[in-house]
Amino acid sequence: MRFFKRYFITGLLIWLPLVITLWVLMTLARTLDSLVPAFLSPEVLFGVAIPGFELVLVLFVILVTGLFCANFIGRAILSRWESLLGRIPLVRSIYNSVKQVSDTVFAPNGQAFRQAILVQYPRQGAWTIGFLTGAPCDEIAGLLTGDFISVYVPTTPNPTSGFFLMMPRADVQVLDMSVETALKYVVSMGVVAPPPLTPPPTVRPAPAAGGDAPQ
Repeated sequence: MRFFKRYFITGLLIWLPLVITLWVLMTLARTLDSLVPAFLSPEVLFGVAIPGFELVLVLFVILVTGLFCANFIGRAILSRWESLLGRIPLVRSIYNSVKQVSDTVFAPNGQAFRQAILVQYPRQGAWTIGFLTGAPCDEIAGLLTGDFISVYVPTTPNPTSGFFLMMPRADVQVLDMSVETALKYVVSMGVVAPPPLTPPPTVRPAPAAGGDAPQ
């Protein structure tokens, strides 16, 4: 029984990440396929089913949209479109919220998580990993006394949900690990520990000119 349990768990640890990865990719592909209207399906256009055609079409439309909106005319049209959506009450709230989050997370110049930090949460003496996201807005900063920062504390093992906190900068400790390494540490529930820090190499002083080398 112990032999079976040992090798079964070993095989499970090999297959589980692969299966979950394939499932996420297939779910994403099916979601993108569902965005293509029926009249653009390969059965209607070519009279034959072409696997992956809808996915390629969606990716092509996204790429063309990015190229078009990168120039002056495209930006002007996009600005008019966003202004039109901003006049619709319900659509305005949803669109602006989603756009702000997507611009923060996916923008090339954006940086959703700036730094990995160590914070005491949910109580004093209990430490967890958080991420520096910025500073409180002017209105809130005016009501707070001292230097405060905005912190996102993710949940484990799903870091897409968590808690937004504003706490004194003096109450957090900055970590040397990268944001990606810290996220892996959180997702793995502390199992996948970051690699140990490599101490800087010791530089020995050069021997004096004309003198003997140090022994």
